[in-house]
Amino acid sequence: MDIVIGSAVCSKAGRDKGRYFAVLSLEDDFAYIADGDLRKVQKPKRKKLKHLAPTKTVFSEDSLSSDKLLYGAIKERFYSCERHKEE
Repeated sequence: MDIVIGSAVCSKAGRDKGRYFAVLSLEDDFAYIADGDLRKVQKPKRKKLKHLAPTKTVFSEDSLSSDKLLYGAIKERFYSCERHKEE
């Protein structure tokens, strides 16, 4: 599975391991990622592609436009079902 702009990815290494992000841009072997919470759209994190696990989800360009929309999209897609498992 390829990582493209807008792809949802899961961090495999680092202090953000296990968190989900969206890819904002790509550069050689690096991706610039943000989640609207820990990493803002205006200041994305540069992370090596080998430290990212791709998912089947690709966010729309509108979702990548602001922190609030991006955080909401990631939370709805990846974290909402975990809450139901605890209940």
